[in-house]
Amino acid sequence: MAYILTDKIKIGVSACNFGALVRYNRKGWDRIGLLSREKDAFIWTPVCPEAMSGLGVPREPMKLVNGTGDDFWHGRAKMRNKKGRDVSEELRAGAESCLAALKRADIEAFVFMEGSPSCGVYRTTLKDKRLGKPPGVFGSLLLRSGFFLIPAIDLDSPLKWWDWRRRLHAFVWLKRAAIPGKKDIYDLWHNYKFLCQEINDKEARARGRELAGLPARLPRETAENWRSATLLLLRQPVPEKRIRAALAKHCAFYKKHSAKEGRACDLPRLNSSKRDFVAAVMSMEKEAFAQGIEFAGAPVLYRGR
Repeated sequence: MAYILTDKIKIGVSACNFGALVRYNRKGWDRIGLLSREKDAFIWTPVCPEAMSGLGVPREPMKLVNGTGDDFWHGRAKMRNKKGRDVSEELRAGAESCLAALKRADIEAFVFMEGSPSCGVYRTTLKDKRLGKPPGVFGSLLLRSGFFLIPAIDLDSPLKWWDWRRRLHAFVWLKRAAIPGKKDIYDLWHNYKFLCQEINDKEARARGRELAGLPARLPRETAENWRSATLLLLRQPVPEKRIRAALAKHCAFYKKHSAKEGRACDLPRLNSSKRDFVAAVMSMEKEAFAQGIEFAGAPVLYRGR
């Protein structure tokens, strides 16, 4: 049976995706609004390191030079605007201010603006299909702070958001869980292993083998290392094709179980639109929960107080 979260997860978000017109060209999007009523299941903290740098809106676009965001924090890379002005010190202050705000808010996850030289994590440019020099300046801080990271553009896809949401719940539960002994890790892994295998089968099996080799009397450091490795696995990006394949597998399992119980069950149509497909899956997920069946590789569910 799935674990249940009853409190709202606190999520930071790049302010330009929260409806704030803070991009260099005074544009923004309300991607959180796409979640409709579901957005109320979370508490949001919007931040913008570029706006907090004091450079104003509108401002000249900027880019990383001589290295990545990681290099920036070691003094090896710079941030320059389109006119060639070095704005590194301003952006440093803005990024540090935003990180401090997220920590004050007890943030556990962050929805980031991919393609930004400041907030980007896996890309720092939106030109063509180039990656730029990831991570960005603020993206580097986000990675090192251990937040669960969600690309803002994935909120446009019901399928990808469904996958990120189930992994977010699993991430937060594991991050908070007490692990006093080996049995506690075994119990957690019993619920988590199928989700982890869907994300990265090779790494998931490595986590399982690591668990099997742990000593009976578990040192705290060993338990924390296992937790950290599993948390990193949970936040890995997954191709959309693999998400849909995993959903189809779980739906087929549920139909088979329903047939044994003498109940009719129509599978969601794979060739339907993403929104209709996910809506049908979520309906099936609710039915399964009511019947006490773990469905769709979601070891942790949110059911508010």
